[in-house]
Amino acid sequence: MIIQVNAGEFQATSAITAHVEKEVERALRLFKDRITRVEVHLHDDNGPKSGVDKRCVMEARLAARQPIAVENIGTDMYDAVAGAAGKLERAVRKVIEKEREFDPA
Repeated sequence: MIIQVNAGEFQATSAITAHVEKEVERALRLFKDRITRVEVHLHDDNGPKSGVDKRCVMEARLAARQPIAVENIGTDMYDAVAGAAGKLERAVRKVIEKEREFDPA
């Protein structure tokens, strides 16, 4: 599973990049053999202003399926990343469970 971190308008530190990788690997550990790539997009919507403006979008690409995307917004990037990783885990789990319902083999 390849994890790509993209930070558009701000400089992503090595600490936030490591946090992203840790959270994605933890959240998707049960599904890592079915996921080819996870793209993570980090945004600071208001720049230097404070508030609930840190946005994390995660997109998982499962083999032979459409990508699954989730978004989470928080007051800091660490919370936004953790929330998005949890949402992505639930979304991937739901898709795989539905797949198993239709193919019980």
